[in-house]
Amino acid sequence: MTRPVVYLVEDDGNIRDLVTYTLRQSGIEAEGFARPSAFWQALDARRPDLVLLDIMLPEEDGLAILRRLRGRADTAALPVMMLTARGSEYDKAAGLDLGADDYLAKPFGMLELTARVRALLRRAGHAQEDCLRAGAVALWPERRIAQADGREIALTRKEFDLLALLLRAPGRAVTRERLLREVWGYGFQGESRTVDVHVRTLRQKLGTAGDQIETVRGVGYRLRGGDHEA
Repeated sequence: MTRPVVYLVEDDGNIRDLVTYTLRQSGIEAEGFARPSAFWQALDARRPDLVLLDIMLPEEDGLAILRRLRGRADTAALPVMMLTARGSEYDKAAGLDLGADDYLAKPFGMLELTARVRALLRRAGHAQEDCLRAGAVALWPERRIAQADGREIALTRKEFDLLALLLRAPGRAVTRERLLREVWGYGFQGESRTVDVHVRTLRQKLGTAGDQIETVRGVGYRLRGGDHEA
């Protein structure tokens, strides 16, 4: 199956590198552009399956890019998600009114971004839902369904994303710093104790399967049992 292609227009190099790296690790071909001019040049050479747009950009803002995309016959129906620090209701409404398919305000967690990207791609007919399994725990990221010992459990967004990240690294220690960055977002200013509190609650909700989450002293957490099934 051909991997879907995502273009990201983002002038912050750290965010651009983190997003493209995360998407590539998820099996999605991703290319980032610091300037709209480079994006338009690449678009003329190859049309992606999805575009991620920041609003505050040099040369041309994201809303202007979106307007141009919707005005072209070859990109009028191209899925577009806005990624921006401008999270006011007005900015969201402006982007959606111009034809954006989704809107994610900064700072955002990489798991939430990946889930939203996959959902848009799936709607466009490009992605298949994966199931994450380890021992008695199963997770369906697209439908936000979690099971433990065959029973469905209700998790908060952070608990779900934390468990998904552990499931994507079965048997490997995941640092608290990585959990904070990818689940709570790269701009999160809280303490690592936030992770410990959520893990404790997650273990309780998982019941006997909660024992699969091991504490790695001085590092973070590890999930025992099974592999990632696509």
